[in-house]
Formats: sequence, C-alpha cells, structure tokens
Amino acid sequence: MPLDLAETTLEQTDIVNDWLAAFEGALTSGDAVGIARLFADDCHWRDVVAFQWDIRTVSGCDAVVAALVATSPSRAPKGFHIPDFRARPRRVVRGGVACIEALFGFETRHGRAAGVLRLVDGGAQAKAWILATTLDDLSGHGIDEGQSLPADAFSRDFGGDNWLDKRNARNAFADREPTVVVVGAGQAGLGISARLTALGVDTLLIDAHERIGDNWRKRYHSLTLHNEAHVNHLPYLPFPKTFPVFIPKDKLANWFESYADIMDLSVWAGTRLVAGSYDDDDGRWSLTLDQGARETRTVRPRHLVFATGVSSIPIMPNVKGLDTFAGELMHSGQYTDGADWSGRRALVLGTGNSAHDVAQDLHASGADVTMVQRSSSYIVSLEQAQKVYAIYDEGPSVDDCDLITTASPYPFLERAYKLSTAEMKIADKALHDRLRTAGFQLDYGAPDDTGFQMKYLRRGGGYYFNVGCSDLIASGEIKLVRADTIETYTADGARLTDGSTIKADLIVAATGYKNQQETVRAYLGDDVADRVGQVWGFDAGGELANMWRPTPQPGLWFTAGSLAQCRIYSKYLALQIAAQEAGVV
Repeated sequence: MPLDLAETTLEQTDIVNDWLAAFEGALTSGDAVGIARLFADDCHWRDVVAFQWDIRTVSGCDAVVAALVATSPSRAPKGFHIPDFRARPRRVVRGGVACIEALFGFETRHGRAAGVLRLVDGGAQAKAWILATTLDDLSGHGIDEGQSLPADAFSRDFGGDNWLDKRNARNAFADREPTVVVVGAGQAGLGISARLTALGVDTLLIDAHERIGDNWRKRYHSLTLHNEAHVNHLPYLPFPKTFPVFIPKDKLANWFESYADIMDLSVWAGTRLVAGSYDDDDGRWSLTLDQGARETRTVRPRHLVFATGVSSIPIMPNVKGLDTFAGELMHSGQYTDGADWSGRRALVLGTGNSAHDVAQDLHASGADVTMVQRSSSYIVSLEQAQKVYAIYDEGPSVDDCDLITTASPYPFLERAYKLSTAEMKIADKALHDRLRTAGFQLDYGAPDDTGFQMKYLRRGGGYYFNVGCSDLIASGEIKLVRADTIETYTADGARLTDGSTIKADLIVAATGYKNQQETVRAYLGDDVADRVGQVWGFDAGGELANMWRPTPQPGLWFTAGSLAQCRIYSKYLALQIAAQEAGVV
C-alpha cells in the first residue's frame, strides 16, 4: 500500500502491517529480490543484538538485503506484529524526512525482539528508510514483567538465616567466584549491574570511593545535571515525579546509593582494581582488588566490565612553564568550590562544560577569573540543548522512546544533528555575536556543524551548555585569553607574548580525560590495551568503538555515557553476557 500524507492512524497501521507481513514472508523464504522491493535505495539497518551478537549498522539497499539474508537463518525471526503495549504507528519528521514511524515486535530463536520501522513513499509499495532491530529478552532468563515470583519468595526459615543474612553472605563471595566484575559504580556500573542481576548473572560491582555516588557527591559544589530528569532514569526504577527538573549532584548521588540497595546489587565500595590478567585456556580473569585496610582479594570472573566512564583518567596539560607555577594547580576533577579563593586570582584552562562551571563558581565566590581558550568550543543555551531530547516529550513511554533512540544509524545522526544545530544557531545568535566580540572562538561541531551531541560522541567534550558563564565572558566580568598568546607560565601566573603578565594564585586545568583505552592500559597492561584499541568515538562502521559489544579481548566489555545511554544500552550488553553464560552464543 503506498503512503499518503493524509492517512489516518488506522490506515498507517494497515500500511505497517502489510509491510511487516511482506518482510516476514520474504525473510523466511530467503527471497532477496522480495526483500529488496521493501527498502529504499538509501536505507539503513541497525541491528542491536537481534540478528547477530553485536551492534552493527548496514547502509544501502544491496548491503542491507545481503546482511538480512546472511543473518536471519541463525535467528529464525518470525511473528512480526505491532504490540498492543507499544505506541501506535504515526506520521513524524525525523532528520528532515517525513515518514511513518512504527514500533514492532517479533520472535527469534533466542528470545523476544523489538524494532523500529520508518517508511517512506515508494510508489505502489511503502519502503523502509530506516529499520532497527533489537533483542528484548533471552528465553528462560530473568523475570518477565508480570511473571509470578518463585514459590520460595515468601518462605520463612524460623531459627535460620533471614533475608539480610543471606544477602550479606551472597555479597561476601566467600564461597564462589563472581561471574562478572563491574568496575565503577556510577550510572554505567549501576545500570549494567542491575540488568545482569535481573538476568540471574552473578555480578560484583566495585568502586574506589567509600560510598556509592561519591563520583558525583565529591565534585564541584554547584554541579547540577544539564538535561532534564525524565530523560535520565536508571533501569527499572524511574525518578519520582517530585524530583527537580535538573537534578543536583548530591541528590543524584544519594539516589545512586539508594538504587544499589533497592535493586539488591552486590557492591564492594572502597575497593580498587590494582591489576588483572586473562587466562585464555581457562577463560577467566585474575583480578587483584585492593580493599584498603580490610584486605587484598583476588577474584576470577569470566567477564570484566569497565564502567569507569568517558571521563576517567585526568589529563594535565604539558605546556611551557606550568611546572614552575608556585600557586595551587589542580585538575577540574579535584575542584570543589571557590570559597577559599575570594579576592584572589584564578586561571581556568579550557572552555568546555567543566571549565565554564568552575569559572562561574569562582567568580560567584569573589575570585578574579581569567579563562584560557585553547581551541574553539560550541556554546548552546541550556533551553536549546534540551531539543536533542525532544522525543521524550512526544508522548510515548520512556521504554518506547528508548527503542526509538536505537533507530539512529550514524548517517541519520549526522543529518539530524546538522538540522537541530542549525536551529539552535539561529536561536542563540545574539549570545554568539556577543561572545565573538569578546574574542571567544566558536564552532558548531567541527568539521560538519553537527553540534554538541556529535562532539560528545566523537571526543567526549568541546562544548558548553550556557547557564550564565557565557554572559559573564561576553560582558567582560570573566576575562578571556587565547592560549597561543601565552608565551610561558611562570611562578606567579602567565607571561603573554606581548610581555604583559596575568597574575594567578590558582590554576584549574579543565583539560579533559584520557580515553578508556588508557584506563585498560593502566590496569591490564599494554598488550590488552593495544589489542582492544580505541574505546569511544565512532569506528569505521559508524558505531561507538568497543561500546556495549564484544571487544577484541575475550571477556572484556565497556559501558559509558550519559544516564540515558547507560540505561538504553546496558540492556543489550547484559543480554550478550547472559547469552554467553547460557551457552547460546
């Protein structure tokens, strides 16, 4: 059935059902010609663990058809339909393209699956522009929604161990090895630990801090999330509706601590990974864990998940004379508040989010602040920045929105972010003009004007959500100097190429963090780090390198990103690990 811009919801549903039926028929029979008729020439298929144990994108009709024909026999997909609990098919504009967007379900040999379909006009036959397929669960593993609890869930063992006794014994791992060790108890570590625990995979979560949430709790005093609460839920347990729209760091930290308890996660706080090695013959890691004054433990899991985040090992700049500075020098990750710097002078190196927030906090505390710009940055107002999460305001449930988000192959992301960045650029023009007048170097997501989201995905930073600091720079209340005008740093500040000096009592280096590959190098050695390669940033296939998918090192996995990313992709990482443990991979 062809598309018509005036179709009703019922007609859109019929179009989607016709397409799904034709797709299933052609897929089942291996009819490559029949499959090709259903796809646009410039189509994309993004598969997230449904047709293969990986996350991959294929683009172009011929390549999509070949990949579907090659992978479908092993998964035997069937029963394509529109579930009653999903949002109905609807007309939307995605990446500037008008299409029918539909959420669908189907079955595979290994469990239930779900997908997203975006249909465009193809004449007599509606054609798929974007197809996304995702594995939803693993047959026989985990408790499905609505399933009864085990018969012994309410048992009472009078005179024996109660629930807390059993939990404490389980968390001690005295009588067994954990199947998975997760390093880092931020949003990434909590999310994957909760998913694995729900799937029945024995998981130990470790964190170097003494309390869960300290990775947020110990950061600078004024820190608040820059995106809205309804986008940032953790798996299974959404924030209460009474939460602030923008969650303060300490409230988020306390929520993390409560979450670990409520979700019954096995956590060893105050525990550092010291070193590790992998036994290829045994298929296990040997991990040395330092628990401070308590003891040093060696554990031998089959899987190791680094959840230490995009921001892990701080980078201190190697610039002339900085080692001679006699004042206080710190990385932005060490900065807490500006109370001690009232009436004193501070240099902030960098112009990303942390640099701006630190500079504004110091200024508010009464410090004389100068920012040093090393390279151009993208500045976007906080209100405009929320537009990239607009899908979560469209009406579908968070689960539906998460599924829709998976239907974002790299070419689509580029297209969509160019359009949204162009709109934000117009909205923020007055601010940008003032910043340029003040000498601030702007970009819009070099080299292709794709904005802050692609900057984050490609390099983990290089932008700022303006909550006031840009206005202070534009007005001259926070001074600005370019790094290439600094001849050298000195004992008392910085000397410029024109011979003038900037005096400083404090220098804060908001200069970013090393790639997670370097985290691996620090704990597992050069051989493993070199084998794994790049972590984060896009690979040649348009997926984030080594994220939530198998890596070249057996038994080693990575998870990181925003709260939303960690919630969405923890599901698929957990399913891959559970499938390996079940012997179905």
